[in-house]
Amino acid sequence: MAQQHVTRTISALERYSKDISDGEIEMYTPKIKGWRLHALLTLCAGAGFTLFGYDQGVMSALITANQFEDIFPETVSPPNAPTSNAATMQSLLLGIYEIGCLIGALSNLWIGDRLGRRKTIVLGGCIMIIGAILQTTAFSYPHMIVARIITGMGNGLNTSTVPSYQAECESPERRGPMIMIEGTLIIFGVMLSYVRDEIRSIRQMLTGNLQWLDFACYWATGSQVQWRFPVAFQILIAVAMMGGIPFLPESPRWLVKHGRNAEALAVISALENTDHRDHRVLHTYAGICEAIEAESAGGSGKEQLSELFHGGPQQNFRRACLGIVNQCFQQISGINLITYYATLLFQRLGLNDVNSRIIAACNGTEYFLASLIAIFIIERVGRRRLMLFSAVGQSITMILLAILGSIDNAATQIVSAALLFVFNSIFAIGWLGMTWLYPAEIVGIRIRAPANALSTASNWIFNFMVVMVTGPSFANISWRTYIVFAALNAFIVPCVYFYFPETAGRSLEDMDIIFAVAYAEGISPVTVSLRKDLPSAGSAEADEVLGLKKHDRPSSLKEEGGKAQ
Repeated sequence: MAQQHVTRTISALERYSKDISDGEIEMYTPKIKGWRLHALLTLCAGAGFTLFGYDQGVMSALITANQFEDIFPETVSPPNAPTSNAATMQSLLLGIYEIGCLIGALSNLWIGDRLGRRKTIVLGGCIMIIGAILQTTAFSYPHMIVARIITGMGNGLNTSTVPSYQAECESPERRGPMIMIEGTLIIFGVMLSYVRDEIRSIRQMLTGNLQWLDFACYWATGSQVQWRFPVAFQILIAVAMMGGIPFLPESPRWLVKHGRNAEALAVISALENTDHRDHRVLHTYAGICEAIEAESAGGSGKEQLSELFHGGPQQNFRRACLGIVNQCFQQISGINLITYYATLLFQRLGLNDVNSRIIAACNGTEYFLASLIAIFIIERVGRRRLMLFSAVGQSITMILLAILGSIDNAATQIVSAALLFVFNSIFAIGWLGMTWLYPAEIVGIRIRAPANALSTASNWIFNFMVVMVTGPSFANISWRTYIVFAALNAFIVPCVYFYFPETAGRSLEDMDIIFAVAYAEGISPVTVSLRKDLPSAGSAEADEVLGLKKHDRPSSLKEEGGKAQ
């Protein structure tokens, strides 16, 4: 088997890299290599998702702040009219961010592959900074609406690019944990956004022994800085994200796709922290070239959006749909019912203004800690089992919330508050990072950018829907809202079981082989994904599965292949 790998990789290099010299590869070698490169990549990618979580969480706390309500009275419900139009206006202020994210994600259909992963992330960061400045300086409801749309556009670009970028740079054994860290950093952003209110609330509860804390927080309680500073803080996170991008290489798969093979080999060797002649580097490179050749067979040299609807061995349409549905499932689980409305939910459970903020902050902190679990178990347990476990757990939790909400006394309110913690924990383990990992893994390289643009757009469409519906829903049907989300989570279970292939332990190019085998044998890709007898991408057997022509090794390379063995 080792000989077959060597034969295949040498053949691939001969076909795709005839004119590449060692000097050219070394010229493009990144200065940062190995674990330092992976760490920087994860930090920059994670900063983008921290921005996402921070903006979501910060508005959950600010919409009930007195200084915020003074500037935006449209969002304040009169005490004698809780079902007034203010609930809708409040939901719109929160949810319009998702419309901006949707626009940003869809724009990646056209610009994602043209600019490359790095430039797209920088563009998204610049747009987010502009939006954050506009939010910070808002003095009217329309101004804030426009500012949140612009901020969302930048975030949409980033969230539809960062997972693809990191997935394309990581090896199969590291890809799951690294992208799960992104999900954890989303919640770190949410948790960070609660810190201001938590400190403020604790200050109100404590007395003279904490004069310095009192001094530090006092000046903000009667000032608009109370909400403007937390909004402006996201600018620092965006600058940190953009500051690391110049030191990172472009995705090796994007480079190969655009004919920059020498750079691709240099980047792969830097990521593996070894020489570009190393077997692992050559095998990875061969698999990428093989995937691009298979996906380009019979089509034009330039990819088109219409390829998203193709079937055949590549199963582009099916794979794109899996990514889109995966992102949809995350949102209809009901997680943003808690993320955006945490403070309000705890107030509805009978907590006063101060205590509701403290509990919401604790909820965000516990959410963050629970998300760490997925980093360590994602490769051991696999994608499918985590998705199934979480969907079942989320459905049961929502059922219990509905039952307790219908009783509504002091004891059930305490248990309901605890169940909101439970829901967050279950979601964090199974669905938090999964929807940024799975869509990037499931599609082929040729359609990865547009497919991930559509899957991320799906996230924002359903995110917007949930945010817009939740406020009026609780105002009109109260605890019955939980029944709706319980049914939706139950619906997720059979969908994942029957239609979602396992991607754990597979390279991105291995997924092409899984779908090609399923198509050839007329069976479900789920069944094929659980098999252990599939050839790996870059092997001679994979050539046959993908329908590629056999390419014999030049005789002059036979001796070199023997030595490599």
